[in-house]
Amino acid sequence: MMFDLEKLLADAKSVAVSAHVRPDGDAVGSALGLYNYIKLLHPDKETVVFLEKPEIVFSYLKGFEEIVSEERASEYEGREFDLFIALDLGDVERLGFAAGYFEKAKVKACVDHHISNHGFTGNDYIVPEASSASELVYDLMNPNKIDIETAKCIYTGIIHDTGVFKYSNTSEKTMRTAGHLIGFGFDFTEIIDKTFYEKTYVQTQIMGRAIMESIRFMDGRCIASVLDHKIMELYEATSQDIQGISSQLLLTKGVECAIFMYEAEPFTYKVSMRSGNRVDVAAIATHFGGGGHKKAAGFTMSGTFHDILNNISELIEKQLETAE
Repeated sequence: MMFDLEKLLADAKSVAVSAHVRPDGDAVGSALGLYNYIKLLHPDKETVVFLEKPEIVFSYLKGFEEIVSEERASEYEGREFDLFIALDLGDVERLGFAAGYFEKAKVKACVDHHISNHGFTGNDYIVPEASSASELVYDLMNPNKIDIETAKCIYTGIIHDTGVFKYSNTSEKTMRTAGHLIGFGFDFTEIIDKTFYEKTYVQTQIMGRAIMESIRFMDGRCIASVLDHKIMELYEATSQDIQGISSQLLLTKGVECAIFMYEAEPFTYKVSMRSGNRVDVAAIATHFGGGGHKKAAGFTMSGTFHDILNNISELIEKQLETAE
């Protein structure tokens, strides 16, 4: 069925927008982009954006201060929204605290680009070939009614899910979209530097530690690193301080697959994987209950670091053998 954003909005007096837990640039960009667009075109509607507290680096985006995170969610307790639009996810549970509002909504919709998403709302706009959820949100908008603040949000989401147009999910269409967005005149180079490359001192230290203690295996084709809870505590690091480590590990010459994990709870690890052209990390992540894209995926797994790495390595090895 056709996904008609304007029709969905026309029938709703109250709208909730949200994205997945631990929101990355695409989740934040798509959510705030859609939120600002609805507020701009339909100021008469009550529009709310539910989201786990994003990294402060995204605070330049309009609507950042209006995000309703878990601490403020009680303000909307018992609310039944006319429309709830879930972005950049294929599982209701990944909405986190916002899942309850989603379940109560009269009409539900989803916009996503993950191949593992087979639709779960009845109003699904899923395009696995798209670079990002942000690009899909842009496709649903009237390009003549986008303002500069909405453009900044969508651009932010696109650069984060394409690795600043470096990943293979970047298409000609993606570049045309980005071209239209930067035409609004905002400083797109500053957005790239501030949100993609600039790091705090703690982030630099923790990345250095992860790289220094990394190990290579499978004749150097794979690289892995782990940070246990003691190291995280030593640097007073949070989950927001370890962004980009797996991508940096993948830049090691000769490496086809990079694995980074940190201990979120005793013997429970968050695993992030990145790959080149020969390993489908989304398939591996899905096997362990996670998801993502062919070259970037993640999941949560319990056990020791070595047990988890052995389980992952077995699947990587099978793929590399098939590719040879």
